[in-house]
Amino acid sequence: MVSSLWRIFRLSVKEFRSLLADPVLLGIMFYVFTVAVVQVATGLKFEVESAQAAIVDEDHSELSRRITSALLPPLFKTADVIAPSEIDSGMDSGRYVFVVEIPPKFESDALAGKTPSIQINVDATAMALAGNGAVYIQEIVLRETASFLRRADGDSAAPVDLVVRSKFNPNLNSMWFTAVMEVINNVAILSVILTGSALIREREHGTIEHLLVMPVTPLEIMLAKIFANGAVIVAASMLSLQVVVRWGLGIPIVGSVPLFIVGSILFMISVTALGLLLATFARTMPQFGLLSLPVIIILYLLSGSTTPLETMPSWLQFVMAFTPNTHFVAFAQAVLYRGAGVDMVWREMLILAVIGVAILALCRTRFAKTISAQD
Repeated sequence: MVSSLWRIFRLSVKEFRSLLADPVLLGIMFYVFTVAVVQVATGLKFEVESAQAAIVDEDHSELSRRITSALLPPLFKTADVIAPSEIDSGMDSGRYVFVVEIPPKFESDALAGKTPSIQINVDATAMALAGNGAVYIQEIVLRETASFLRRADGDSAAPVDLVVRSKFNPNLNSMWFTAVMEVINNVAILSVILTGSALIREREHGTIEHLLVMPVTPLEIMLAKIFANGAVIVAASMLSLQVVVRWGLGIPIVGSVPLFIVGSILFMISVTALGLLLATFARTMPQFGLLSLPVIIILYLLSGSTTPLETMPSWLQFVMAFTPNTHFVAFAQAVLYRGAGVDMVWREMLILAVIGVAILALCRTRFAKTISAQD
């Protein structure tokens, strides 16, 4: 047992040296955990910001002017007042995302107790901006109308005092979400790429034959690659969370970092083994890239880090329950965002361990066959 651990350690040192001697992989690791995190966090936003809107004011009343002046930065740019004939050309050219049409006699109908209509034209090609922006415009119109009618009736009290409290992200800042999720997604991507490319590199350079004549087993070779590459990625992800996310972007990490490290190690076992498993089906680096690309895309987009898992079809939720990324995303969000302890995330940790053991067993069988085929 001791001799086996010593051989795994020596093989891991070799993997570390091979990684340090590959400037391309080192450059990729630096980029995805620094520049890519900042770019995604600052560039990918779900909230409305500086949206271009236009107003078609056919009422020319005090109420319509209040609605027009309420579309203010930073949510909206200063609204342009246009004629009805300019609506189609403005939206067809992409100049306006929203066009609000206020009909004639809108104020008088509202004061008379009628229910006048306002039409909001939305360019729905910008899905996130269109959905959230339309809701904001509705809230602005209803707020300004209610305020105007209360003042006209001499009633200053609202019938309901609605208080909204946003927990874990009080300012509803999407950067707090996208930055951490980008680090988690990059952990999965690099785990597959680094371990798989390590095996392909051995095969292309002919050093796999050197390992076969040494007194080591296929399992020891596999574990060394998983340990070396997994340790590098865990260390890089922790540095990214601390230096880039917390210090650089100023995003608070409220949960337990040691607990997150334990969960990351459990996750790392499964995804690094997955990378080795994919590499056993490829002969060259281009083949491995083409084989791993659809797997990475599925794990990236359907794990719950980009869109909520609850919005997916039931059958797809069932399928994704067997992937480690889904449970790691749930684990990371609970720990890093909500400050959850072991008593709340033990189920995800157990599932990660079970999935990791299953993928390791499958990878060991396939890896041993691949190694024996080199004889």
